[in-house]
Amino acid sequence: MPRKSPSRLEMRKQVEAAEAAGGEKGGEEKKTRAKSTKAAAPRAKRTKEKVQARKRLVWVVYSGSMKEEGRFAYDQLEAAHEKIEQLKLKSKKLYFIQPVKEILGEGGVVIAKTAVVDLDDEPVKPKKKPVRSEDDEEEEEEADDDDDDE
Repeated sequence: MPRKSPSRLEMRKQVEAAEAAGGEKGGEEKKTRAKSTKAAAPRAKRTKEKVQARKRLVWVVYSGSMKEEGRFAYDQLEAAHEKIEQLKLKSKKLYFIQPVKEILGEGGVVIAKTAVVDLDDEPVKPKKKPVRSEDDEEEEEEADDDDDDE
């Protein structure tokens, strides 16, 4: 069976008896012991504050399928709008601008400033492949025949 703990009254009587027997010296010792236990409070550890990475805001032009079409520095918002207008002239898809924060420094992305393209310039047409004449084809066949002889 478990032991029965003493009641509060019994404990109080024991303390009073100890004080009477020990006199004032016993009471002072208890006070000093109580002070020393309070002084041993745990201290909070100081943690270093993490340096927040520097960021910059850029404008990104996206297509409707979230494909990135272009990036522009924060001060080139007008150029981003011009890019949208160019893309809309080429196709009737949806394009929009969204601000994105980039990390500067070692892990950051560096973008070169892009030159503004004039819309008045004529579009560059792709070069057509040169049309071969029958004479050119005959010369190639003769060259192939010469290689076979060796």
